[in-house]
Amino acid sequence: MPATDPVREAVNAVYLSDSRRVLATLIRLLGDFEIAEEALHDAFRVALEQWPRDGVPANPRAWLVSTGRFKAIDGIRRLARFAALDDVGDEADIAVDDAAAWADPESVEDDRLRLIFTCCHPALAHDAQVALTLREVCGLTTEEIAQAFLTPAPTLAQRIVRAKAKIRDARIPYQVPTPAELAERLEAVLRVIYLVFNEGYAASSGESLTRHDLSAEAIRLGRLLVELLPEPEARGLLALMLLHESRRAARTSRSGELILLDDQDRSLWDQDQIAEGTRLVEQALASRRAGRYTIQAAIAALHAEAPTAAATDWAEIVGLYDALLGTDPSPVIELNRAVAVAMRDGPAAGLALVDAILERGDLLDYRLAHATRAELCRRLDRTADARASYERALALAKQGPERRFLARRIAELSS
Repeated sequence: MPATDPVREAVNAVYLSDSRRVLATLIRLLGDFEIAEEALHDAFRVALEQWPRDGVPANPRAWLVSTGRFKAIDGIRRLARFAALDDVGDEADIAVDDAAAWADPESVEDDRLRLIFTCCHPALAHDAQVALTLREVCGLTTEEIAQAFLTPAPTLAQRIVRAKAKIRDARIPYQVPTPAELAERLEAVLRVIYLVFNEGYAASSGESLTRHDLSAEAIRLGRLLVELLPEPEARGLLALMLLHESRRAARTSRSGELILLDDQDRSLWDQDQIAEGTRLVEQALASRRAGRYTIQAAIAALHAEAPTAAATDWAEIVGLYDALLGTDPSPVIELNRAVAVAMRDGPAAGLALVDAILERGDLLDYRLAHATRAELCRRLDRTADARASYERALALAKQGPERRFLARRIAELSS
């Protein structure tokens, strides 16, 4: 029976708002990603058939969980497969009581949290964690994820299939980590969300500087994590993403060309995102358990509150980078600190730090290290050094707007 327009609209609305919640609960009840996904689709197909006749149920989510679970178990028994699942429950109970599967002691929100931690389990490769999280938690299609990361769709699909098989074969538990495991496991989840955001905020390649769909999904994931598990670092990561995202409109020209932070029109920055991000930073700092995401968010907040680049509290930013190096030592953090030192003490001081990093052999293939060195040499009128470093950065850059920016800098030096 074809669904009437109002009912189809209701089904679509429920799918957009609740399908990931339904899937998370079905995975817990059925114990298998593939079976749960098929059950989810069966439940929505039955909804399109029955809701026009019987009306939209009072609790659509519960109805969909019950229907999907019943269809899955019925199919398993009918095909005489996976006999071990026979003890999942009695389909008669499910058919009679639409709320039976829903009235579980564990809430649906716990199911969503379980799903996030399962998709980000350390037994899975990092690229598989990202792909599986976007597919199962966010609901992006395989084609959408493949396009966002410039990966062939069949390759991405195989990555997801292998990740699900790993979860099944390794018997990875579908659960929220114990308190003793939480810190380590939460870090993996935060890293996945951060990687998704970074690819959206500054695409690694292609003709677009940003990919709004990815950064928006990362922020949505960050909000969900804070809602389900309001740990300080979860708040810090969400704050960091919001504060960076607030600059989106000012980061490119109308033609899509790159605009550096110093040259951005700060009136275009999103003040609502800045206010929310700043509030989250303050909450995370108040816990006195600030980690690397919270410290980075505090740095972003100082940028956000400054009317101009020159008026930024660079001394405070250098201090925060010092703290960040204490918790997350890395050459990239050192490079960012060198930029802040250059703004506080002058380009010569910053250049000395950048050269020290490169002389150690760190970041030799990192385009931003060479671009930073080029910019500092340019400010010091060391034209030949600036040109050489810009050319090295250009050779390493893969993103269209970034390559055009570097080419313009080289042309400006030549003229």
